[in-house]
Amino acid sequence: MTRTRILRLKINGHEREVAAEPNAILLDVLREGLGLTGTKRGCDMGTCGCCNVLLDGRPVNSCLVLAWDCEDREITTIEGLLPEDPGALHPLQEAWAETGGSQCGFCSPGFIVTAEALLREDPEPTETRVREALSGNLCRCTGYKKIVEAVLKAARSGRGVEVGS
Repeated sequence: MTRTRILRLKINGHEREVAAEPNAILLDVLREGLGLTGTKRGCDMGTCGCCNVLLDGRPVNSCLVLAWDCEDREITTIEGLLPEDPGALHPLQEAWAETGGSQCGFCSPGFIVTAEALLREDPEPTETRVREALSGNLCRCTGYKKIVEAVLKAARSGRGVEVGS
């Protein structure tokens, strides 16, 4: 007998309903159940950070979180960071582009949501603090120099956190 139930989740500021099994992970519910494919599947073990989303403002590996545990909590994906202006980029995405912070871009969503959480907590982080905050995210294409530069650039320009975030 299946125990599928309808979950009521607050995702990117909107109430959404989705059917999920008790063992469904948040990553699968986001990607397959709700079509939010910006969150990437990486290692499925919580070690790469590709699947990071914000849960109540804190970065989490969505591959390790049961979807049923997310009711009555605020989930923010990379899609939720986009400005309302069509075609506009989030300030961190702009900084990523300006500094060459990504190669293939696969890991970028996880890095960006993690950096967003950092800049909400510490709008003027040091390079050391940025590196510590991003230490749970892996990039297999580059060193981390340009990624760290992107976060620091967004912070220096005061663009790290969107108004209303």
